Amino acid sequence: MRFGVLGPVTAWTDAGTPVVVQGLKVRALLADLLVHEGRPVPADRLIDDLWGAQLPGNPSGTLSAKVSQLRRAFEDAEPGSRSLVQSGPAGYSLAVSAANYDALQFADLLARGAVDEALALWRGPAYADFADEAFAEAAVARLTDLRLTALEQADLSVADLAALVKEHPLREGLRAAHMKALYRAGRQTEALESFDELRELLLEDLGLDPGPELVALQQSILTQELPHARNNLPAQMTELIGRTDALAEVSARLGSSRLVTLTGPGGVGKTRLALAAAADVADRFADGVALVELAAVTSDALSVADALTDAVQAALDLRDTEGTPVVDRLAAVMGTRLLVLDNCEQVVDEVAALTDRLLAAAPGLRVLATSREPLGLAGEVVWSVPPLSVPPPSAGVDEVSQSSAARLFVTRASAASQGFELTDETVADVAVLCRRLDGIPLALELAATRVRALGVRGLVARLDDRFRLLVTGHRGAAPRQQTLHAMIDWSWELLDPEEQSVLRRLAVHADGCTADAAAAVCGEDDVLDVLVRLVDRSLVVPVDGARFRLLESVAAYCLDKLQQADELEPTRQRHLTYCVSLAEAARPALFGSEQSRWLRFLDEDSANFRTALDRAVTTGQLDLAERLVDALSWYWFLRGRYAEAMRSLAAVPGSARAGVWRAGFMYLLGHPAAGAERDRWLDEADAMGLWWIAHAASDVGDLSACLSMLDQALKSFEADGNRWGVAAVLAARAKHAHVRADLPALYDDACRSMEIFRLLGDRWGLLEATGWLGAHAELIGDFDEAERLHVEGVEAAEEIGLWPEVAGACGMLGWTAIRRGHFDSARTYGERALRLATEQGQRSTQALAELVLGFAARRTGALDEAATRLQALIAEARRQPDSVLYLSIVLSEFGFVRELQGRYDEALELQVEAFQVSEQFDSLRGMCWSLEGIAACHPDKSLAATLLGSAAATRATENYLMAAAETDDLARAVAAAESALGAEAYRKAYERGRGLTPPEAFGLVRQ
Repeated sequence: MRFGVLGPVTAWTDAGTPVVVQGLKVRALLADLLVHEGRPVPADRLIDDLWGAQLPGNPSGTLSAKVSQLRRAFEDAEPGSRSLVQSGPAGYSLAVSAANYDALQFADLLARGAVDEALALWRGPAYADFADEAFAEAAVARLTDLRLTALEQADLSVADLAALVKEHPLREGLRAAHMKALYRAGRQTEALESFDELRELLLEDLGLDPGPELVALQQSILTQELPHARNNLPAQMTELIGRTDALAEVSARLGSSRLVTLTGPGGVGKTRLALAAAADVADRFADGVALVELAAVTSDALSVADALTDAVQAALDLRDTEGTPVVDRLAAVMGTRLLVLDNCEQVVDEVAALTDRLLAAAPGLRVLATSREPLGLAGEVVWSVPPLSVPPPSAGVDEVSQSSAARLFVTRASAASQGFELTDETVADVAVLCRRLDGIPLALELAATRVRALGVRGLVARLDDRFRLLVTGHRGAAPRQQTLHAMIDWSWELLDPEEQSVLRRLAVHADGCTADAAAAVCGEDDVLDVLVRLVDRSLVVPVDGARFRLLESVAAYCLDKLQQADELEPTRQRHLTYCVSLAEAARPALFGSEQSRWLRFLDEDSANFRTALDRAVTTGQLDLAERLVDALSWYWFLRGRYAEAMRSLAAVPGSARAGVWRAGFMYLLGHPAAGAERDRWLDEADAMGLWWIAHAASDVGDLSACLSMLDQALKSFEADGNRWGVAAVLAARAKHAHVRADLPALYDDACRSMEIFRLLGDRWGLLEATGWLGAHAELIGDFDEAERLHVEGVEAAEEIGLWPEVAGACGMLGWTAIRRGHFDSARTYGERALRLATEQGQRSTQALAELVLGFAARRTGALDEAATRLQALIAEARRQPDSVLYLSIVLSEFGFVRELQGRYDEALELQVEAFQVSEQFDSLRGMCWSLEGIAACHPDKSLAATLLGSAAATRATENYLMAAAETDDLARAVAAAESALGAEAYRKAYERGRGLTPPEAFGLVRQ
């Protein structure tokens, strides 16, 4: 029987069936007993808690009746459970422990640092249906405070922490977590503002100052000393037993060696030790620790190398791209980091090659690998993980309890069989069992699950009989592998046929599965009860509460069983069919309010999708392959996995649907053949396809063609009532209006798009629309609104893990800071944007970040740095087959650098080219900048005055703001012309220019 108070007060059977407890007073009695966590409660206290002043006629008899009703409810639900309600001289109590009571389990998990698992136990407010009762008040307050403590330690988004801080404004732990999250999101100013807000509240409400820890955190943020480390190590559900010395030694080796490989047979505990060691040394690595689980990468993959790099990128939360070789890009972002490569043996040669290249190119990188065999690289430290120590024969309780194997077995057996412990009666059998199982942790854990049914003496007897039969069949294996195989084999044969069927079919999943996936692949309606039984037997491992996976040794065993049953191919086919159905069911949810949840859901099944696609292609089922890649393409885009999308779409080369997606990804990757691919499939593209290509191509090339596609798509979307499509087209049109500096069109389209996306709850769309609305605010000089909108964009992108978009929004915040003349802030935002964009391999965002940094350098007098950054941007843009949107403004800015350096001929060439690019894109605003730049460096000052007049008239007509930070450039040009011409001649030339359009004025330059 299990009990829960982290939400409504509830009881379940061990099989997960809710226990029906009739009567409000009986349920209140249950709640009151749970409040006391197994301690006796006097009858008088219970009577007072349940009835207060309104006592029944016979209080003691009535209480006794309610206790009997509660016992009967337990017994009806699960025979034998009535004994859980105990009575004695001190009163009534309920037998609970961390194994069957969520409040105790929560406290235990929190004490062990398993914060995510602890928080996952909560189903609502504590004692939700009895929270107002006096007997529950103290418990509710205590549990709520513990939950807040856990939330302070959890990895929450900025938005979630902001909501918690609003709810608990004076709680310093939450405030510290909020400040750190803001800082690591590149929002240093807001982090400091959060501290100031708390300081004012404390002073106003309590007359206190913030505590010393929070003050120290503020100073760290001011000096930018906090690392931006990421850590994806899973919290461990159980204590690491018997590995104290091993942990210390492995941690020490990681301090002196760049590659440490833990070797040993299956089941010996390599992974568990590696995770503990990584957590132990995590503080040494400023850029964090990344666990890469390689069990799902097999030699059957179409490309093992691609599957490996995909796994590493996913662990680092990187988006892939083409152009820069992926290993080079991985090496470039490693920094000071620990990479944990788990289960390398299946593809050890490929892992060794990748590790060798990464270590050579990334001097701050260290690697901790687990494998049944070494990687074989120079400098590798191979550390063989030993089995746990076993007790000697004829040892007593004290001596056996010092054995790590016995401690593990007794701990797990006690959890499986309440009341089991190491005593004089059990010690001899425990010692024999530990020696018989060679101290192998997995074998000991499997055996522990059987103590409840067989007792330890019966377990030893059956194992001895079993091993005499089995070991002779495994003479080719090492002795300890014979032991483990025999243990798994024996556990298998103790399963009923239904459990065996489910267990062997689970083995086709690449990286775990949900209960629904297990049911579909196993060909059953519902397998949850079977999964729970298999978890109880340690053959299936629960992951994050909603997924299940097999340990490596068990999975290999089950694949053999699947082949022996002649079920391997049919089960793999059901797996493929399920993956296609799941992807198709998920796709609509990625266009609305469920976007964030479904992105995380699909992330968990990435390895399964890759396995399914590999099978579809290798077996010639291209219809299923086409459906799968079509359904996943929008997911790949949102996650920035462009190269994975290209590889996958290439598997169905004759598909029009795949071709349209491929054309868009080629544009995003800057592929020179993108235009040809677009033309090949354009006639077959539907409205979504037209929008997709136009959206992807909008940074380069033929903008008029893109606008034409958007117009066609808009008509179709409106006719079909597709609100998402309408909003997407409007956001894309807003971008084109921004290029042309068409302020009314930019504002109207961005506003309408934002309204629709907000109603739909689509975070990606909201980010797109607010970005362009922020760009409009920046153009009209409303910099506060521009900053607010771009900050909102950062928060929206963080919520769904769109790190390229976070980089883009930081870049726009940097550009807004440039326009305001806040050049230090611009550098901060630009550096954050550049770091993220480089990690994610996003060229357009890298360009924006470099542009911001180049502008900030020039405006602060760092002309050499500005020249270096701007030259690199120009060189990259000129390598593209089509003109890129940022080229004009970068040419113009570089022209100002050369002018300030006195290199007027070069400056003039740059400004002329900038005008020509602006004219190509129909950007009057860009033409004005270029005319002013030409005027600053042209030797004919009469012509310069005419150009300045044309630019001024155009700015006035089109309402183009000149920010305060830009007036210095104009002032230099005006001063030079007036000085050369005199005031009257300057005025006449200037007035002549006011009657000329920018192209007409530029025509004078050409003459």
